[in-house]
Amino acid sequence: MNRFRVAIIEDEVPAARLLRSLVADLRPEWEIEVLPGGVEEAAAWFAANDHPDLLFLDIRLSDGTSFDLLSKVRPASAVIFTTAYDEYAIRAFSVNSIDYLLKPVDKERLADAIVKYETLTCIRRPDDYLSMLLDALQGREKKFRTRFLIAGVDRFRTLQVDDVAYFYSENKVTTAVARNGSLHVLDLPLSRLEEQLDPDRFFRANRQVLLSVGAIDRIEPYFNGKVSVTVRPPHKEKITVSEEKVSAFKAWLNY
Repeated sequence: MNRFRVAIIEDEVPAARLLRSLVADLRPEWEIEVLPGGVEEAAAWFAANDHPDLLFLDIRLSDGTSFDLLSKVRPASAVIFTTAYDEYAIRAFSVNSIDYLLKPVDKERLADAIVKYETLTCIRRPDDYLSMLLDALQGREKKFRTRFLIAGVDRFRTLQVDDVAYFYSENKVTTAVARNGSLHVLDLPLSRLEEQLDPDRFFRANRQVLLSVGAIDRIEPYFNGKVSVTVRPPHKEKITVSEEKVSAFKAWLNY
């Protein structure tokens, strides 16, 4: 594996330590440095040091935001955002080599983000990469997928996103369940699909299911702080939201 230089900018010391530990566990050969969690201090570090290959960047810093830092420093680094639950809309920023991690950071989700970064290192980022990133942070990146082209036996047809109740993944196959109960196989993994859909309307309940807000019929408490979600049309398996995501899920429903 390549030996990358990685920097973490996080204003909460315990969160920074946890993320460093998780990254080091997944990629022990990487050089990892935790930087000051404020805009001015981090900017001073970038002015005095070579820019890292990859930057884990918290959205909210102690004296400003990641937008302030990126505008001031304009780093050459690829960026993976970290964000609190009430900022689920950061999914809209997932363009090019950008990814996002919800706090508390899940190790499997972190591993997915690292693999995505490693895959994209062999692809040259566009010259306007940083401008695109800043546009996204300012809310100008607002185009989401509206339809799918579905291949049939002897013809193609379209499926409108508005007609989808939820998506689920099984044996690495993604299926869209329409509101009328029909099933449609897609050639996209849930992780990629999640990036292309409006986060105001869709929520990743767990690793297997991506829900439309209009499909939710009932929410009930479940074991160990989880909640159980009943959808229309019914899903063949019980849909649960983990304890770590319950707050984000409730915030999304109440948005």
